[in-house]
Amino acid sequence: MANQLVGTALGLRGNPRVCVYTEPLWGLSMSLCLPYASVYMLSLGVSDRQLGLVTSLGMLSQVFFGLLGGVVTDKLGRRLTTAIFDFVAWCLPCVIWCAASLVDQRLAFSFFVGAALVNGALQVTQNSWDCLMVEDADRRQLTNIYSLVIIAGQMSALFAPIAAVLVSQFALVPAVRILYINAFVVMLIKLLVLYRWSTETATGRVRMVETAGVPLRTLLAGYGAVIRLALRSPGTIFSLLVAVLTGAVTSVNGAFWQVIVSQKLMVPLELLPIWTMARSLLAILFLLLVVPRLTRSVAAHHLRRSLLAGFLVYAVGQAILAMILAPTGPADGLTYLLIAVSSIGDCFGAGIMAMLAESLVALHVDPDERSRVMAVQRTSIMLVVAPFGWIAGVLSSFDRSWPFVLTSGLLLVGAVVTWGYYRRRHGDQLPAPVNS
Repeated sequence: MANQLVGTALGLRGNPRVCVYTEPLWGLSMSLCLPYASVYMLSLGVSDRQLGLVTSLGMLSQVFFGLLGGVVTDKLGRRLTTAIFDFVAWCLPCVIWCAASLVDQRLAFSFFVGAALVNGALQVTQNSWDCLMVEDADRRQLTNIYSLVIIAGQMSALFAPIAAVLVSQFALVPAVRILYINAFVVMLIKLLVLYRWSTETATGRVRMVETAGVPLRTLLAGYGAVIRLALRSPGTIFSLLVAVLTGAVTSVNGAFWQVIVSQKLMVPLELLPIWTMARSLLAILFLLLVVPRLTRSVAAHHLRRSLLAGFLVYAVGQAILAMILAPTGPADGLTYLLIAVSSIGDCFGAGIMAMLAESLVALHVDPDERSRVMAVQRTSIMLVVAPFGWIAGVLSSFDRSWPFVLTSGLLLVGAVVTWGYYRRRHGDQLPAPVNS
């Protein structure tokens, strides 16, 4: 329950504490920009198809950086890698996104492509940051720690009105430009604080010694053995499938949710952050009060029902959004009501699936090869997820509801896969991690 999460938060020490405690800064930086990211691109002349292409190119960039993530994290250490690549993946793209509004609209698309390619470096820092957070943590607290991270990220809800006020005062493009400048500054502060108050993990120190003087190409060649290690466990395959389906739905929603709501359902731009705020508060409520009851604890291994509930409720929320009819004028009361009902399903499903997808991956990793195995897993996920941005862009160019028909189908596939996996295992238990 909520008390478990509060107790975990107050009891955190070392790297888990600094990783979780600095995460709310995400809400003061990038999360303020995200509600407007897609419509900002559309306002600068980017089409639905180009928006989908940018999303897919960003995913392919993540594949490239994901391959490097494991070996770079081992060579430089979790702490230094996180600092360097947080700057590359977030601070630099903020400059490019901001500059895209200052050039000729014919060049804006190229700027967004460039920013997406640089932003792909987030896969390196996601790997190193995960290792920094969990390697010295109590394994029994992993689901609670990931829940706290998601809640901390959702704290952006408290600051969403800032973006709404800026848009209403300065119009969309100048306001988003200001938000990207702010994101650059706050993300820089976040990475500096994290670097200052964290320490290298025990596993990280060992891997730095083991990889010292070893060329990157030699370390990359070792991925073959890592892949065989990852594929040895059926639980690893299952966790990858869950993460792929969750990642595909998250990718499509991240690019096209604000598009359908503002461009088809006619919700005013100024209200987008308010909807984001409401969705974030709902997600926090579910994570505090509902998800802990469903997941209980890692030791209890009651994850089948939680996964099925997450997939099915999320699918219902996406299906409702796809079925809302476009109003003849500004959004009416029924439109807002249906968006609200859809958001309830989305917030529950997205919250529980994000937490469980990350936890499943972490629980199946060989602790001695965590960095490289997680890099292989994330690279595989991004490679499979990458086409869905382009596919959703093509679908949206025909009808802005169709991307959410796609996501509904993907989530139903996830429910079927989950049911089949646990049925074959004849129980509700999560398999033990490899070599543990």
